[in-house]
Amino acid sequence: MNHSAGPASAPLIGVLDSGVGGLSILRALRQELPAASFVYIADQIHLPYGPRPLDEIRQFAHGIARHLLDRGAHAIVVACNAASAASLLYLRQTFPGVPFVGMEPAVKPAAAATHTGRVAVLTTAATAGGPLYARVLDRFAANVDVRTVVWPELVLAVETNRIALDDLRPIFDRDLAPLLAEGVDQIVLACTHFPFAAQALRAYVGPDVMIVDPSPAIARQTRHVLPDHAPDRSSIPQASPSSVDYCTTGNLARFTVVASALLGESIQARQLTWQADGSLGPD
Repeated sequence: MNHSAGPASAPLIGVLDSGVGGLSILRALRQELPAASFVYIADQIHLPYGPRPLDEIRQFAHGIARHLLDRGAHAIVVACNAASAASLLYLRQTFPGVPFVGMEPAVKPAAAATHTGRVAVLTTAATAGGPLYARVLDRFAANVDVRTVVWPELVLAVETNRIALDDLRPIFDRDLAPLLAEGVDQIVLACTHFPFAAQALRAYVGPDVMIVDPSPAIARQTRHVLPDHAPDRSSIPQASPSSVDYCTTGNLARFTVVASALLGESIQARQLTWQADGSLGPD
């Protein structure tokens, strides 16, 4: 069965994540590339990626990328910091010629903007423990005090749409309040789930602390790798939203409810299942 996500003339972009976090990237992609079509795959049966071994995350990313390329994706956005840390280089080597856009903790702009010299990076274990993060710190944060907060509770809060300030205040009090007291004035969101908690974060930290969300930059980079496919935005009617084929390997009903709530629109989704050979189906 053909599950085309949109007209053949539109670029098809695959977006992968362990769950609903990558929807924050998809939201920015749809604004930047309104003529594109998307296939979004949430590998929720393996959620969360953050605590898993890097080689295991790499296997999952390979299977999803293979599925997206079989669907005809022109580019793939690894909309997951943990998957990017574990697999981005591997994917580029395995599928040469395919544009892969990944997540890199936005330490550089935070380090450049801080007035206090203290920056917090909110992330997951896989990102914090990976070589990509170490390189970013070495390159951009040599003269900045970076505090890394591994926050699996916030991932799970977003996955269950418990993102109001009252829901999150206990973990904010425990993990953020001490950093704010020490003068942290930049907070880097280094997990794609976390932008969905940005409203609560802003209310908690106040106007003097900047929250760095990489989503718009990722969307711009994706446009950059699609110069031959992206139509002129000015030619796209405002009433023509981009087309998205939403898929999950987890609980279909739960994904549909949470994704609809986070995106503020009613969506329909399909079930994908991991096969014994490491592929995804049906399609």
